[in-house]
Amino acid sequence: MVNCRTSKLSVSSVWGSIKELLADANGEKKRNFRFSGTVKLPNVPRPRMSICILPDAADINRAKQIELEYMSDKKLVKKLAKKYDLLMATETLIKQNMLIVTLARKFPTSISHAEDLNNNLTEVRSTIKFQLKKVLCFDVAVGHVQMK
Repeated sequence: MVNCRTSKLSVSSVWGSIKELLADANGEKKRNFRFSGTVKLPNVPRPRMSICILPDAADINRAKQIELEYMSDKKLVKKLAKKYDLLMATETLIKQNMLIVTLARKFPTSISHAEDLNNNLTEVRSTIKFQLKKVLCFDVAVGHVQMK
């Protein structure tokens, strides 16, 4: 069993685990392979990823400056969260609205007021999360058509 519970993995460890899985695919399956993690790519594979922010008073102005969608009505979060690929919120709002957010089945990524929101969005869009379980197929976006 391959366990990687780090937040960021090296490409060599991912590649080595994939080689090991494919090598054992033809032989007997003595071990149960499960592999999950995140990889930060140098480019942005999903530039049109729909992101929404659950703002407090300071985040509303920051979201307006970079033209990011935000939901200030906390009661509509469960209903509107299905439209977005990712939700972002500050730590305090995540703790306050934990029940609402978990009912929407999307846990928001935490942001802070000290960080630049635009850089944080680029980092989130370029990070890929994956899980490799018993099925030996690996489908991950690593780029897009308009990429140089």
